[in-house]
Amino acid sequence: METKAGDPGAFAHFDLARVPSPAFVVDEVAVRRNLEILADIRGRSGAKVLLALKAFSMWSLAPLIDEYLDGYCASGLWEARLAKEHFNGPISTYSPAYKAEDLAELCGISEHITFNNPAQIERWKNTFNQSLELDSSEIGLRINPQIPLGETEKYDPSQPHSRLGFPISQLQPDHFQHLSGIHFHNLCEQGFDALQRTWEKIEPIIAPHFGTLKWINLGGGHHITRDDYDRDALVGFLKDLKARSGCAIYLEPGEAVALDAGILVGEILDVFDNGMPVGITDISATCHMPDVIEAPYRPAMLGERLEGPAIRLGGPSCLAGDIIGDYILPEEPHIGQRIAFLDQAHYSMVKTNTFNGVPLPSIWLWNSEKDELKSVKSFDWTTFQDRLS
Repeated sequence: METKAGDPGAFAHFDLARVPSPAFVVDEVAVRRNLEILADIRGRSGAKVLLALKAFSMWSLAPLIDEYLDGYCASGLWEARLAKEHFNGPISTYSPAYKAEDLAELCGISEHITFNNPAQIERWKNTFNQSLELDSSEIGLRINPQIPLGETEKYDPSQPHSRLGFPISQLQPDHFQHLSGIHFHNLCEQGFDALQRTWEKIEPIIAPHFGTLKWINLGGGHHITRDDYDRDALVGFLKDLKARSGCAIYLEPGEAVALDAGILVGEILDVFDNGMPVGITDISATCHMPDVIEAPYRPAMLGERLEGPAIRLGGPSCLAGDIIGDYILPEEPHIGQRIAFLDQAHYSMVKTNTFNGVPLPSIWLWNSEKDELKSVKSFDWTTFQDRLS
């Protein structure tokens, strides 16, 4: 996958030596800029905008996010608890499957609970556990539009044999009997055209039920805050859909909230030659940026030059595949050199792990307008120790 972001913004002037290494640095000014764009979409269209915590759950910024958005969407009990504990707004929860003990608590937390197929709804509502009061939350069904539009198949919710959502080809009128809403999520870092194509596939199936549905959730993956996104087209689409359907319309951006709002700072620990220059950094792809391996993709580097000899950068773990990529560094590679990767506020902090005892990056909040920098969270070796037995 090619990264769709990578604008350094104010980080072009940030002194990487100001924070320990490794460290995430999030610019709250950039987050506010993204939130203002989302709030403008919300205001002009009448749609409701939720933050997808799976992408960005930096709860120290909750007061800022609460100012602009309508609520939060969770992927399970722990994210729902996080939203309830630290954020202020309605919570919508979707999971491919639920445990009985989790669902009982989620009913008291969530405004909407979305199920993955109609059989789940029947099982939980009627047969499995009569003590669960599902009517305390509005029930939604996630559908699979079965229209693959993603760049990488394994990241595409409409991939063949997908586990996410009920196939739209199997949807029947009686499946709408207990539903308050329909949810779909078919995008990944995409523009308005992908949403429009997805909806064109869905509308003929959903439109006959506009009179009974209360809400339609268009999911996430919308790169609304990217400069080339057609936001006017989105506003027109949302207004029209809201008017024609009579439903409340929801968007669940995650990445868009933190797009180009954070960097991951690291240090080169060693440089040697093995057919090309190789550098070992204290940033690990497998521990700190798993999507580099899973997607895979190549993160943009702050200040990377266009010409010159490349060096292969990898992490300090024993995993042979702990490779970040090949880069032309801002200056001649040397031990102790600071580097930073761009657009790391989303889907990096939420995925970090301590495999191989690799330390977690500390987390810092920077106000690029006031040049105020503060430590939000740091980790010591007990973080690794305490998750083991």
